[in-house]
Amino acid sequence: MKRLIGFSVAIFLLSSFIQDESIPNDCHVTNTSFQPGEKLVYKIAFKWGAIWLSAGEATFSLETSTYNNKPCLHATGYGSTYRSYDWFFKVRDKYETYFDPEAMLPYKFVRDVSEGGYNFYNNVTFNHKAGKATSTNGTFDIPECSQDVLSAVYYMRCIDINKYKVNDTIPIKVFLDDKNYPLYVRYIGKEVLNTKAGKFNCIVIKPLLISGTIFKGGEEMKVYVTDDANKIPVRISSPILIGEIMCELVSYAGLRNQMTSKL
Repeated sequence: MKRLIGFSVAIFLLSSFIQDESIPNDCHVTNTSFQPGEKLVYKIAFKWGAIWLSAGEATFSLETSTYNNKPCLHATGYGSTYRSYDWFFKVRDKYETYFDPEAMLPYKFVRDVSEGGYNFYNNVTFNHKAGKATSTNGTFDIPECSQDVLSAVYYMRCIDINKYKVNDTIPIKVFLDDKNYPLYVRYIGKEVLNTKAGKFNCIVIKPLLISGTIFKGGEEMKVYVTDDANKIPVRISSPILIGEIMCELVSYAGLRNQMTSKL
């Protein structure tokens, strides 16, 4: 089944690490936005008719690791509905990515999801030099600079949005469910956003989505990102096939930079 691309909910270093010669040079970005130890927690709410229901939580954490004896960053995203909400639409999703801390390209991606009775598992390893990705189901050709759905979040946080004008699109290539998707994120502008966690100066973007069992396709999702060096998603909202969903930041820890966007 086709799923969400962008910050999935959402979303996602060290210059002293040695560059992997297998990584294409034109994929490199400079990370000044996050560091190991970062943890972001979101509350998830569904709108059913005219009623908003607090339905679950999503947590994104980042730590150092190794892959094939190479230093890397290991990001984990876990989302679940509250047990009291499981009768309506039970979700237990786990995403993991191991990615190069300098080039921000994935080495390995694991997706283990359960959504409303639909279960899916896929384990993908990337060989960027050969242009191949090997998943649980076989080996596939991939273009240069391919991301997985979670590494794409962290990669996009490294983009300097100030280089773009309102309505510009930022391209990104994503390999998901054994298929390649040439996608983009559209820059909408800047807004001040009031949330339960406070008021923030935000960058507003709209990622192109792939339609699936929950999300509609197109530019329906709206993402508010802190307008500071951290570039943390503060709120993600989108219509879905059964109403509307909203994820909002409720806590954060281990930030690389001061949260200067909070008013």
